[in-house]
Amino acid sequence: MSDLSLAGRFGVITGGLGPLGWVLATDLAQAGATILVVDLPAQFERLTNDDLPAGIETLACDLLVTEHLAALVTRVEQQSGGLSFLINNAAFTGGSHLTGYACAFEDQTDEAFDAALALNLAVPFRLARRLAPSLRRSSHGAIVNIASIYGLVGPDLELYSGTDMGNPAGYAASKGGLVQLTRYLATVLAPDVRVNCVSPGGIFRGQDPTFVDRYEARTPLGRMATEADIAGAVRWLVSGAAAYVTGQVIAVDGGWTAW
Repeated sequence: MSDLSLAGRFGVITGGLGPLGWVLATDLAQAGATILVVDLPAQFERLTNDDLPAGIETLACDLLVTEHLAALVTRVEQQSGGLSFLINNAAFTGGSHLTGYACAFEDQTDEAFDAALALNLAVPFRLARRLAPSLRRSSHGAIVNIASIYGLVGPDLELYSGTDMGNPAGYAASKGGLVQLTRYLATVLAPDVRVNCVSPGGIFRGQDPTFVDRYEARTPLGRMATEADIAGAVRWLVSGAAAYVTGQVIAVDGGWTAW
């Protein structure tokens, strides 16, 4: 088995039906893993069995509901070989339609801020704590947290001027917390479980052209990211090729954070 092969491994990815989550899930399945895609029940209404590639299993789960979280843990514990990797991808992003979230700072609400912390930061903690025994049992357990460049640097609000886009404080705070949670978990779960973080730059999804032009002008590689750009880093981190890598935060951002 090559170091990048995931044959025989079982992994969980939260937010697995989102634009990034689905690309990650299918890429990892193509590498040989069996992937349990976890997402909100409503997300599965548009999915049929014919849409599922080989190696993809599904679980409808609201990660903010205690009973749903328990059902996910039970499903994972049924795997005799343990859990090879957990990818914490579910999040309220800057494009999520939460009231009082992606708007002017003075209009952002306590409720939206708390919601971002709950899903983006508290859920990865809860899953890591509950699934640590299964990760240890696999003998090659790994966690990859999906953060953001905005967990590393502050926003340039000029990028959003004249558009209906925004940069929520709750997103930045939760992703910054996830970066530090990564370092914490890498030490307390060692040596049995490796924990790393990928911090993507902006991913192109048909945003306002004014924003895109400004963003690309500030990016050394001259373009926004694609989901495939992020998938390569994630596959490496959960594979044997990264067996001596833990506690790291890898910005996959086209050089955005280099200046």
